[in-house]
Amino acid sequence: MNLLMPAQAGAQLVSLVVFASIARWYVAPWLTSRGRADALIALLWIHVFRYVALQVFAAQVDGFPISDKGAIDIVVGDVAGAVMAYVAIVLLRHRSRLALPLIWLLALETIYDTVSNVHGGVTEHLMGAARGVTWLILVFFVPVVVISVGLIVWQLLSRRSEALDERSSELQRERRRTALSAS
Repeated sequence: MNLLMPAQAGAQLVSLVVFASIARWYVAPWLTSRGRADALIALLWIHVFRYVALQVFAAQVDGFPISDKGAIDIVVGDVAGAVMAYVAIVLLRHRSRLALPLIWLLALETIYDTVSNVHGGVTEHLMGAARGVTWLILVFFVPVVVISVGLIVWQLLSRRSEALDERSSELQRERRRTALSAS
């Protein structure tokens, strides 16, 4: 009996639950205590490291049974996401409003990329085939990316009327802290 498939699926599910709990209990309150730009920057840094997807080529050489097309799809989506995240961070550090459409594009690209990669993994029967670093990426890093994109969308929607400049948003942050502590 091959236990690799349920082990990977179970580990990914547990990681999603654990990271969602951390996000709800610790990250969300911390984000609300920061200015809009700084909160988004903190979440975007996770996406900068999506170039770790380049590891799929080494995994392929070591026997991970992904097709060349599947590997290219993963790499292109994740490296594009990493570049968008870094550019968005630079724009946010300069408090440029151009960052906001780019962050929305990153969020949509990440959602599409995740769904597309899951579909590709199912089509190519990859669940349970990962080993070593690939297994760690799928079980730990991918769930962090998924949770962080949810937090990014939450920040974009809930703080859409807030300025990127911290000085003009101090009152808004205080109101959020009060509302969060009341709930």
